[in-house]
Amino acid sequence: MPHLNYLKLCDNSSAHIQSSFKAGVVTIMMNKPKKLNGWTTDMMDAFAMAFKNAAKDEQTKAVIFTGAGEYYSAGVNLGGTLKLMAPKKLHRLIVEHNENLFDRFLTFPKPILVAINGPAIGASVTSATLCDAIIAASTSTYSTPFAALGITPEGCSSIQFARLMGEKNAQRMLENEGWRPNADEALAAGLVQWVVPKDQLQAEAQKVAQEWITDGRSRKILGGSKLSELQAVNARESIELANRFLGADFLRGQFSFLWRKKKHLQSIVFLILWGLRPLWKHFL
Repeated sequence: MPHLNYLKLCDNSSAHIQSSFKAGVVTIMMNKPKKLNGWTTDMMDAFAMAFKNAAKDEQTKAVIFTGAGEYYSAGVNLGGTLKLMAPKKLHRLIVEHNENLFDRFLTFPKPILVAINGPAIGASVTSATLCDAIIAASTSTYSTPFAALGITPEGCSSIQFARLMGEKNAQRMLENEGWRPNADEALAAGLVQWVVPKDQLQAEAQKVAQEWITDGRSRKILGGSKLSELQAVNARESIELANRFLGADFLRGQFSFLWRKKKHLQSIVFLILWGLRPLWKHFL
């Protein structure tokens, strides 16, 4: 059976995700609850492979993407993804990594429902807005602390947030206020489409996805956005993000943040990049 083959292909990713199949719907669940389902390189590789297999599997008609435990996802683990290398190569790597990450969501060919089971941060929020719809647990919250981190918006949020929530709410989330709406506030603003009790989230998500299959729904990005437009925005944002990531303020801030968290080895990477920046910035 094709869907059994699909699930077998995901076995090598089982340390990071769990996949299940029911009535034409594949549920891809991030499964690192003790790490708040943070997006390490391994986690992103795991769900990228799961998306690829779901796209190819003939019996899969829709996908639910969700998380295990109390958190949906703490977002990209920067300390676990950035490595020391030649500045120009690092800049190119950041651009390619960021663009490819969101392109996986943008180009997924089948309806994809995001079931947000708890707090969602950064890229886990912005990527969700590139799917067909978001169903949220009543315990969920939404944070995109780009301004606080000294970085630029990503995941097409520079246009998608305003398209979904209006310019005022988009600015509240993306700029200095750092507004973190709860589930009901996100529903009222237009960021999510349904809110349900947490213990009913997976059942309600399955119900929605099966209704989509019955209705013959095709892939539709939230807000009526066009794929080509968002891909162009993603490419632009990725360059802007790489420029900011290699800026002195961001490198210094990441070093201080990781050192306070006692992640000393990861913090040293940023310390070295920051300390040597006067030399290598000319080679970007």
